[in-house]
Amino acid sequence: MNHFELFDIPVSFFPDTAVVSKKYLMLQKKFHPDFFANSSEAEQAEALALSSAANKALRVLKDQALLIPYILEINEVLVPDEKYQLPPSFLMEVMDLNEQVMEVEDDTQKAALLVPLKQLEDEIFEPIKGLLESYQMGITQKEALLQVKDYYFKKKYLDRIADQLR
Repeated sequence: MNHFELFDIPVSFFPDTAVVSKKYLMLQKKFHPDFFANSSEAEQAEALALSSAANKALRVLKDQALLIPYILEINEVLVPDEKYQLPPSFLMEVMDLNEQVMEVEDDTQKAALLVPLKQLEDEIFEPIKGLLESYQMGITQKEALLQVKDYYFKKKYLDRIADQLR
């Protein structure tokens, strides 16, 4: 059972956070281990597993950085620990930004570098924005998901650079 099935919501790159929170609370009221203290070991174990699954699902469903790879995985487009080959042109841009980051001496320079970083992030997001918004499980073509996968790996690079600037 995937996170969306557990929460009984449609698979989406932008799940309704209010619905996610409501479903989470409903699951915890039903399966929290504290409510099974006097139950059999099997029932306690099942409640613990479902409560833990709900915790993990909530974390993923509320974090875009975790949600994108999760949806790609359930669509069998991404495999864990995959070594993905990004286009050389993108890698050159990232290398240039990394070199600039290494030369940063103060907060003003850091802030100045965030501008081209944000521009590059916007540039890679724009082509897939519509794909993410219109995604439908079982209907969206694999080619579209491969574009999302490319975005995901590019975004990881950019996030690492942004972390260095914080």
